[in-house]
Amino acid sequence: MAETPGGLPAASLLQLIWLASPALPVGGFSYSEGLEAGIEWAGLATEKATGDWLADQLHLSLARADLAVVAQAVPAWRSGDTARIRALNDWVFQTRETAEFLLQTEQMGRSFVEWLKLHHADAASVFDALPASYPIAFAFGASRTDAPVRDACLAFAFGWAENMVAAAVKAAPLGQSAGQRMLGRLAAEIPTAVETALTLSHDERQAFSPMLAVLSARHETQYSRLFRS
Repeated sequence: MAETPGGLPAASLLQLIWLASPALPVGGFSYSEGLEAGIEWAGLATEKATGDWLADQLHLSLARADLAVVAQAVPAWRSGDTARIRALNDWVFQTRETAEFLLQTEQMGRSFVEWLKLHHADAASVFDALPASYPIAFAFGASRTDAPVRDACLAFAFGWAENMVAAAVKAAPLGQSAGQRMLGRLAAEIPTAVETALTLSHDERQAFSPMLAVLSARHETQYSRLFRS
């Protein structure tokens, strides 16, 4: 099998790119994860303010929660540790701080599972008994490649960054050039966020982002919304 210069088999690299693609039919484009509310009430009117917001969300929220779940779920899927998978999945659902955040991980997880069933023969039997959150479903797909856990996390984080920048460009609104600069900034910061996620133990994960939760709750009644969160 052909390999990339870094040693990762080309098929695995392409699978990761596919799993993280915004074109995957899982609905990620329809969520802003509080960003739309931040534009309304937190003054995210410029490229710098929005870029700062997304960088903070990457390090303070994603890295310490869903990204850490992916880092722990990929090896659990590979080893067949179903008890560990269930515990991680339950943690994701239990730590969604608003109805919109819960809806997002439920809907994207469900849609991702339907996609997985088209490509992995065992997905139906696995997920019929496990309503999966989005990070757990993603980790299943990543575990079926030869990619190291770190690479799986990098792909997950970059997919998140693409969706969030697209939301910012639409909602702020910001131009495409500004969006690409913000995406470049996030891409430079993602490796640090992944390293943080890889070091966290079960007891060190956390999803405590009070201001983000407040804005998400306010978004439920926000006038003239583009996004579902």
